[in-house]
Amino acid sequence: MNGPGALAPYACDPAHSRGRRYPEPDAPTRTAYQRDRDRVIHSTAFRRLVYKTQVFLNHEGDLFRTRLTHSLEVAQLGRSMARSLRLNEDLVEAIALAHDLGHTPFGHAGQDELNACMTAHAARAAPGQHDGWGFEHNLQSLRVVDELEERYPAFDGLNLCFETREGILKHCSRANAQRLHSQRPNDVAARFLHNGAPSLEAQLCNLADEIAYNAHDIDDGVRSGLLSLEQLRVVPLLDEHRAQALAAHPALGGRRLLFETIRLMLCQQVYDVIDTSRARLQAAAPADLAAVRASAPLLGFSPAMRTRSQELKTFLHQHLYRHPQVMQTTERARSVVRDLFARYLNQPGELPPPSQRQPHARSVADYIAGMTDRFAIREHQRLFGSHPFA
Repeated sequence: MNGPGALAPYACDPAHSRGRRYPEPDAPTRTAYQRDRDRVIHSTAFRRLVYKTQVFLNHEGDLFRTRLTHSLEVAQLGRSMARSLRLNEDLVEAIALAHDLGHTPFGHAGQDELNACMTAHAARAAPGQHDGWGFEHNLQSLRVVDELEERYPAFDGLNLCFETREGILKHCSRANAQRLHSQRPNDVAARFLHNGAPSLEAQLCNLADEIAYNAHDIDDGVRSGLLSLEQLRVVPLLDEHRAQALAAHPALGGRRLLFETIRLMLCQQVYDVIDTSRARLQAAAPADLAAVRASAPLLGFSPAMRTRSQELKTFLHQHLYRHPQVMQTTERARSVVRDLFARYLNQPGELPPPSQRQPHARSVADYIAGMTDRFAIREHQRLFGSHPFA
């Protein structure tokens, strides 16, 4: 942990946090951001991540990444870069561990289908029967920590610091930002309306997230048999590190070659972010956090690395995320979410009593979003009589 004395003047200092929605006395042995991290780790939503899809469903293999292992890898990369940049490691870790708390079962397939269900319901719902929102996992992550967790006697949610909540809401449409702003002015959505930047710790988590999923999706894709190391040679960022690994270890092959290639790629991306960000910070010379928020984003890849990272993303989208086998699973996953949404909406008695509240469609979305993959599959089997992935 880097103490307050080691922080850069533009880093987030817990002693100067914008605070919590509900004031609480300081902890005697932990900073505000350390408490946030600990609250996330002990939350119900965090434990559920172990059975939520990253790319491959949990039952498809024990060694594929889940949302939990992804979040841990993001936290590790984020802390490593934060230390080098003299940013607040504890805040980076808290944001990284919380950033996917609102993800649905079945990964992006579940999110996309739940949004489609909510959008379709809004189009046909009578006034007052829908809250006007669709579904987006960043907004849902904020909803989890602000409202849905039930752990404390005095308030709903986890009552996290502004800076942690700001980092969790990494994306937000202008329409959703206006809705949030109308409910809570000058809160975490305001920057999306005023073209402001988040803290450097939040910016760093976005980069750590990208670095992590590009690397581990390569690993999982090869492990699944849907990708091969030879096939990946068309990606310059991968092939140059494969060549570097073989130059150092000519006899290397198989999984060791894959691991060494990914390790070298990870290192180069991390160092690229550190070096590029240091140069930008030196040029911009922000005096404090307020100057950071008033500027364009200051952390990022170099232009060359951004291009190579985008080439890798494009390859993964074409050859892994859109692979026929993955798409078949995706369609089945979407049908599970679609079936559950319709059944709960039409037969609210199937919901547990705490979820039978208004507006009903949002309660249904909250309940489904909170499910793990295997719980959603069991519920579908209970309600419809067959295993959707048999």
